[in-house]
Amino acid sequence: MRLALHAVLALFFLNGALFGSWTARIPAFKARFALDADGLGLVLLCLAAGAIAGFPLAGRVIDRHGPAGLSKLLALLYLFSLPLVAMAPNVWLLALALAAFGVCFGGMDVAMNAWGAEVETAHGRPILPQLHALFSLGAGLGAGAGAGAVAAGLDPLAHFAWVSGALALAGLPVILRPGARAATPPARPAGPAAKGALLPKGALLPVGLVAGATGLSEGAIADWSAVYLSIVTEAPPQIAALGFAAFSVTMVVVRLSGGWLVTRLGVVRAVRISGLCLAIGAGLAVLGASAASVLAGFAILGCGAALLMPLAFARSARDDKVAPGAGIAQVALLAYGGVLLGPPLIGFVAARAGYPASFALLAALGLMVVVLARALQPPLEARGENPEVSGQ
Repeated sequence: MRLALHAVLALFFLNGALFGSWTARIPAFKARFALDADGLGLVLLCLAAGAIAGFPLAGRVIDRHGPAGLSKLLALLYLFSLPLVAMAPNVWLLALALAAFGVCFGGMDVAMNAWGAEVETAHGRPILPQLHALFSLGAGLGAGAGAGAVAAGLDPLAHFAWVSGALALAGLPVILRPGARAATPPARPAGPAAKGALLPKGALLPVGLVAGATGLSEGAIADWSAVYLSIVTEAPPQIAALGFAAFSVTMVVVRLSGGWLVTRLGVVRAVRISGLCLAIGAGLAVLGASAASVLAGFAILGCGAALLMPLAFARSARDDKVAPGAGIAQVALLAYGGVLLGPPLIGFVAARAGYPASFALLAALGLMVVVLARALQPPLEARGENPEVSGQ
């Protein structure tokens, strides 16, 4: 079981590091292919479309064959797909390469969360928050290494080749080690509610709404925090750049202690407190008159968002009517749909009602999470003999 835990830890870090490496070099691709804002948006949409296509495909494979083998296969393909993006000679092949990169990212996200839920069940304690912390750390280090590659004058192909090579050497021996499988029963067969369904239904619908609200908040902070600080508080660029950092640091800290928090508080209470943190953090950002108060609001928002996504995935993997792979895929579709919808929604509202009004939407989403908190409690039938996993 320890081998499986180490493999899943490596998968989450690898997934984040590869994605963070790509995001750090987006300006280079924009310049290379002379893309305007609309063109870049369409190219990035190809990555998103690939990820969305990967969710249900991975879910079907997981429910037939389990998540471990698919996670290992997609890790290999994901490592190869990053350099392929940099090798694209024109914008059409770049779009195709990004779609393939997105399929690997999205499929691996579903597979590694399903495998993580298996390992969590076998361990009898919550570990998905820590796994998601490893993803966040990997993304941060990948983006930081990308900034270093830019400063060193490395072109994207050399940078991506170094990243994939280093991660392969460090991670694959752990991920592909024989015996790295969770000792749990095979995945439950898909029930009637799961067949052909792309979006969650029934008991999983509120779980998906919580995940979507979390994703929307994350996307909004990632894309608009610096703009909000610079326009609303007139913060200088070096201060405005700290907005997403404040959000990310508190998110990682809370996720690293997430297992202990969920065990002590229980799932429902942890979700309610998280929703309140979203509402309070957004409210402080809306009402704050200084950069310091807005940064404090973003930090509280990070605390609120930290546990919601891993708890939503843990709940979707333990539904008593939908198989784990299908459940995670359906919830992931709303979660990442929220990430994609968040930035344009904030921009749309800000253009018509101002930036404070647009960020007030995040407070409303936090209150919605509080109301839906009980939906994230796993059903009795799915808890098995490990009550700590559900926080009871």
